[in-house]
This record gives sequence, C-alpha cells and structure tokens, in this order.
Amino acid sequence: MPMPRRTFLVSGGSALAAWAAPPSDQITLGVIGSGGRGTFVMGVFQKDAALKVTAICDVYEPNLENAVSMASKVAGTHPKVYRNYKELLADKDVQAVLIATPEHWHYQMVLDALAAGKDAYVEKPLCQTPEQGIALVEAERKTKQIIQVGMQRRSYDLYHEGRAIVTSGNLGNVRMVRSWWLNNYLGGAPATTLAGPLDWEQWQGPAERRPMDADRFRNWRFYSDYAGGIVADQGAHVFDGIHMLMSAGFPNAVTAAANKPHKAGVDQPESVVVIAEYPEDFLGVFTVNYAAMQYKSRNDQLNQLDGDLARMDIGREELKVFVKGSEEQVEIEKKSEKGFGWATDLHVQNFLQCVRTRQRPTAPMKLAFQAALVVQMANLSLKNGRRMRWTGTRVV
Repeated sequence: MPMPRRTFLVSGGSALAAWAAPPSDQITLGVIGSGGRGTFVMGVFQKDAALKVTAICDVYEPNLENAVSMASKVAGTHPKVYRNYKELLADKDVQAVLIATPEHWHYQMVLDALAAGKDAYVEKPLCQTPEQGIALVEAERKTKQIIQVGMQRRSYDLYHEGRAIVTSGNLGNVRMVRSWWLNNYLGGAPATTLAGPLDWEQWQGPAERRPMDADRFRNWRFYSDYAGGIVADQGAHVFDGIHMLMSAGFPNAVTAAANKPHKAGVDQPESVVVIAEYPEDFLGVFTVNYAAMQYKSRNDQLNQLDGDLARMDIGREELKVFVKGSEEQVEIEKKSEKGFGWATDLHVQNFLQCVRTRQRPTAPMKLAFQAALVVQMANLSLKNGRRMRWTGTRVV
C-alpha cells in the first residue's frame, strides 16, 4: 500500500550559531585568487562576525582591486595587498587561507599552505592528476592543519537528507545512479583584451609556457593546460554527490565518450558521458552537455538513484521519491528552505568551526581526491580510447 505523500522543508538553521562566534574565536583569513568565485566565497567567510580578511593576493590587478574594495566594506577591514602568494603565506598575521585560483595551481598552493602552517579552504577540483592527488592525501595524513575542499554538497542539508533515505533502505538495491548537467557556453567570441595589468608568467605557474592569451586567462577551464574541461569542473561536484549519497569509495574503473569541442579555440569537449564502476556494486553515469538548452539554475542538474523498490531524484533545491507501482506519484518530497546557495554558507561554516575546534571537516582531501580521480580517469579514457582501471595506487 503506497505511503501518503510527505513533504518537508529542510532547514540549515542549526548552523547559524557559527556566524555569531565570540571575538575570542577570531580567525584571520588570507585570500589567494580573487576572481569572481574567490571574491564571492570571501564574502561568505565575512558573514562570520569573528573573522577578518587580513590579506588578499592576485596577479590580475582588476581582480585584486575589486576584492580589496569588497572586503573593506566590512567595518574595520583593511587587508594587506600581495601579488605573490608565497609572500602572503609568509605573513604571520594570516591563520587560514582561501585558495580560489585556477585548477592548475591548487596542488602546489595547498602543499605550500600546509608547509607554512596555514589551514586551507581550496576550491575544487582538488588537483589535475592522480599522482598529485596521492601526494596531497599523504600530505593531509601527515599534517595537523585543517583542509576543506569546496565540495559544498558535503555540508548541504538536502544531501544529508538524501543520504539518510538511501541508508534507510527505502530505495532497495541501487545498481545505477544517473546524473546530468545541462548548460550552453558556445555563444560569444573568444576574449582578446583584458581590463588591466596581468602577470602572465606568474599566472601560468606550473603550466606549459604559452604566449599571452586573454582567452586562456578568461576561459581557463576549457584548456587542458589549466583544467580538466567542463567534465572535470562540474563532474567533480556531481561524482562527490554520488559518493556521498551512496557511501561509496574509490571507483574500480571509468569509461568515457565525448564529441569534439565546438567552442572556438579550446581543446576540451563540452559534451561528455562518463561511466564509473564502483566496488559497492553500482554504476555512476554522468552526462554533461554544455551545448544544450539553458535552464534556470535550479533545474539544470539532477541525480536519479534507481533502486528496485523506489527511485530518488535529487537536484539543487529538492528531492523526490517515487515508489514501485506508483511511479507517477511523489511519495516523499523534501525541499531546502534556503536553496542551493546556502550550501556554500554551510560549507564555510563547517570549515571555520573545524578551524576553531580542530575537528575533521566534511570535505577533506581524501574525499575530494575520490571525486577528482573519477573525472581524471574520464579524461584519460578519452585520451587513450579505452576503459581505465584504478589499482588503489595508480591508473592503468
């Protein structure tokens, strides 16, 4: 007999106390990489009354100037300005760092932050290669510093509710999770100019040397020198969500297929299908298509967990459960009271709480490497034209 439909609002209000920490719990933050995402997350950090942004570093002057202006809107905030991140890390007044640079810098900057004794919040994907991921996990094992990777679904109230439903057994055996993300980035001409000075050599850092290129700077996510393409950028989020919901570990193998790139000048495809095989006896299937119709953000991604007793659909804002024999009727529906944007607030709050208590954060490097590894293996599958296996220490 079908259960009566139940609808719940999921609230993250229990974490609000972290925003009102006493002055004795003050944390000083340095920001490394102050582009759009870095400046936004910096603003989320500043919601904590006992946090002060004391330093900001960027190699692009317009970003640096904008971030200093934004940070200074909080009373009493006068951040030092740096143009080399190692000088910021040497600043003894900085306790923790936010790293929001392009992906190709994450590995070295995290290692350098740990060596400097700083706690670190780093945006995803964690790293570019499996070898880097192994080294970072080992560094995390040896350090006492707190590291949080920006996989905000790990702190999101809606995803905690979703994991509880899977764990309860109400879905039955889940042998496949189908996920998709739709958008379109094919319009517009490549960037040819910048609004101000850029230290191009320093920005390239560990990447292969290239002539100055405004589009590589603006659209670095789509160039393999600096990132793993849109499949890595969005897939890291999606596969981490799958791992969380399914309580899964590292994949056994990954296979991928893709179209050619349709965006002028870039070398990464925008339409990719990834199939990950897990020892927990299920498949994770991710389809990303950035040549599709654009949707409202709350509708542009979905995960469908296909159990033999019920199916759960979980997106940005809500989840729904449909039971066998009544698949046209929603039996359980949960909505996030504050929406997906609140996930970043919850994730930052968790990091700051762990900085103060020295507890383990919700998205440490080992979990972030699991997600990064899947999309790295997907790109290796595209490059080699075959299924790639994970041995536990390397990809073959």
